[in-house]
Amino acid sequence: MFGKRGNSGGDTGLRETPRQPAQPAPQPAPAQMLPPATVSDFAPKQPAKAPSLSAPPLAPAAPPPMMSNQRSESFYEVKGQIFGALIEAIDLTQLAKLEPIAAREEIRDIVIEIITIKNVVMSIAEQEELLDDICNDVLGYGPLEPLLARDDIADIMVNGANTVYIEVKGKIQQTGIRFRDNQQLHNICQRIVSQIGRRVDESSPICDARLPDGSRVNVIVPPLSIDGPALTIRKFKKDKLKLSDLVKFGSVSDQGAELLRIIGRCRVNTLISGGTGSGKTTLLNCLTAYIDNDERIITCEDAAELQLQQPHVVRLETRPPNLEGEGQVTMRDLVRNCLRMRPERIIVGEVRGPEAFDLLQAMNTGHDGSMGTLHANSPREALSRLESMITMGGFSLPPRTIREMVVSSIDVIIQASRMRDGSRRITHVTEVVGMEGEVVTTQDLFVFDYLGEDQNGNLLGRHRSTGIGQPRFWDRAKYYGEQTRLAAALDGAEIDDVLGRK
Repeated sequence: MFGKRGNSGGDTGLRETPRQPAQPAPQPAPAQMLPPATVSDFAPKQPAKAPSLSAPPLAPAAPPPMMSNQRSESFYEVKGQIFGALIEAIDLTQLAKLEPIAAREEIRDIVIEIITIKNVVMSIAEQEELLDDICNDVLGYGPLEPLLARDDIADIMVNGANTVYIEVKGKIQQTGIRFRDNQQLHNICQRIVSQIGRRVDESSPICDARLPDGSRVNVIVPPLSIDGPALTIRKFKKDKLKLSDLVKFGSVSDQGAELLRIIGRCRVNTLISGGTGSGKTTLLNCLTAYIDNDERIITCEDAAELQLQQPHVVRLETRPPNLEGEGQVTMRDLVRNCLRMRPERIIVGEVRGPEAFDLLQAMNTGHDGSMGTLHANSPREALSRLESMITMGGFSLPPRTIREMVVSSIDVIIQASRMRDGSRRITHVTEVVGMEGEVVTTQDLFVFDYLGEDQNGNLLGRHRSTGIGQPRFWDRAKYYGEQTRLAAALDGAEIDDVLGRK
């Protein structure tokens, strides 16, 4: 039923019928089978045979145990030959029609039979490890599967077939995981991006994509990537983070979290600023949790990764050009089209170009509570970057006009930072106040003070209010009945002296 075309015998599995005659006499043809392998071939006990894949010296804190141990070269040789025999023995077209669990069981049965025929000697644990590897190669993302299954990993960075790094608790560490070759890595990259209708090859060597769980993926392949395909995956936790989780992690205080809840609830136009890996998207997801369920929200992203829980959400995604260089849909096209879709809030995953002008226009024309993120190191720099992006978009507007537009559109800038110890903190909640001459004026409502570090190298600090009792959006908070909670949050975080006393 699932075999390749051949005799209509009684075989109903995925095995190839022409391979049957080789089974009665496997010994007379030793040249066509693997040499007998022993358990020692699969254990990294012989340094002469083991590849140099050991992890580099790490930070003083010991890394968490890895799910995939370093394997010997013999393991990969045996695996490659068994994998080749498996591909010859099954029909991949028929295999694709099976459910994942059934397909995995079929592959396991065939691999066990191949191991028996090839006379490969290994323990049960080593055999299970080999079976899982081959099933992942055929049905999943190959060596990446154990890493994707771990919820403590934030980033996976693949630098060619033989080098894989991960980020755990803000620290980067090397793993012992490797791919069979660069072609296998390229095939896995193609498998990932093809799920959303994109491609990556020599004619289109750069691609942004996403995994089914929303994890962000970037792929760049040769000739641009010299040492083989480079794959970067920004993983999301299976359980969506909430503001209460950020409080537990020390990213923000209880009063700061209350201030952010009010900002999200009261339809304050918000810009989240931060560097790469500072947690901008995570913070944006947390803020959107306080949007009312009766609001119509439209999101615009390069790769859809926002995880809004409201019932009335329209998700839009950009599209790269096709082989002929046509059909591209840019972020600006999406933001401009949003205005015709009767949005109540527009959320832009990342502002990085001329779409900044259209987002400011939307914020200033009745779409209160719109949000976006951008890359900047401080709230002041975020304002400068907005102005630069609008100017680079070809808008011949005087600088003062652009700044007036920014002042009338942006209410609050939230600055997220990744500290040198790997932790992520919200360092500023800054309000855009107005203009004095040609300069945009701002005031900090909430800041993070660095106080030092402990004996383990973890940074110490505190979040505090700056003493401003009524921010500029006070009337808006009063309109939504949140003025009492806002005043309590600002007063509760106020600190008078360097010792932390009130």
